This record gives sequence, structure tokens and C-alpha cells, in this order.
Amino acid sequence: MATEEDIKNKPADDDAPPPDDGTSALALAQRGDDALATSSDTTDDAADEEAVDGDVAPTQLGYKRFVYAAYFAGGIGVAFLLSKFVSFTWLKLALWKPVFGEPREEIVMPIAAIIGALVAVYYYRDIKTRNLAEEVASELGKVTWPNRDEVVNSTFVVIVTTLVATTFFALMDRFWGFVTNLVYGA
Repeated sequence: MATEEDIKNKPADDDAPPPDDGTSALALAQRGDDALATSSDTTDDAADEEAVDGDVAPTQLGYKRFVYAAYFAGGIGVAFLLSKFVSFTWLKLALWKPVFGEPREEIVMPIAAIIGALVAVYYYRDIKTRNLAEEVASELGKVTWPNRDEVVNSTFVVIVTTLVATTFFALMDRFWGFVTNLVYGA
């Protein structure tokens, strides 16, 4: 098996035939020619063709799936708040004029759902708002989240630092309390 040093030092073979699409990256690296870039390009094209043929990857939408989810959640939030507001208003109106009766959920909920959906669609169609949402989602997609070990270590550091600081300030409080009692004779 060739080592990295052998691969780097091996001269390029200009008479080698061009690789076919089935050539692996390891075989290309061992041959020592520059066909690795063209092979990865054809692999990307093949992956795109597979995605078009119906094999949909879960991350195909990228960060835009979060934008769609945010608009959906916003519409649901508007519908929820509107249903509570309409029910409250209807109840107050019924107390003022009893002819209106109790709030009817079979009327309030569909109206709130339709208005919530319309608000979500309105703001989705607004180019300025959608661009802002997509920029935020794109930037959040660049965030690197800590793994479990980093979280555990950071939590341990915070707890130890808090205990040390608490102990230090408690001792300083006792010391200065003792000094002020000596000075003021309490």
C-alpha cells in the first residue's frame, strides 16, 4: 500500500488514460495524476442527476427548510393568539349583550387559522421580509454547535468557578464584617 510520501513523490504519468467515472479517489491519488478534480466533478453531476430522478435527500432544501418552518410556526402563532383574542372579545361582548352567547370554537378556530395562514403567506411573499429570514437562516446554518464533551467540560468550569467565587466573596464578607465591627465597636 502506498503511503502519503510515496503519493507526493511519484511523478505524474502523462500517458495514463483518463479515469472513468468509477475510479475511486484512492486509486487516483495512488496514480498521482490530477484527475481527482474531474472525477469529483462528475460525481457531483451524478449526485445531482440522482436527486432529480426522485431520490430526495433530507437536506436538499438546505437552510431554506428553516425559513419555511419559521413562516409555518409564525402562522400557527398568529392563529393561536388571534383565537384567544377573538374568544376573549366574544366573551366580553356576551357579558355586555347576552344575545351573542358563549364563544363558539367551531367559528373562532377556522377564522383564526385562515387569518394566520394569510398572514404567513403575506409575509412570505414580501421580498424584503423573506430575504431577511433567509439571511438569518443562512447565518445560523454557519454556527458550530458544541458536542457533548465540550458542554460537559464548560459546565464543569462554570460550576467550579461559581463555587470558588462564592467562597471567596463569603470569606471577604466575613472578614470585612469583622473589621467594621472592630472599627465601629458594634
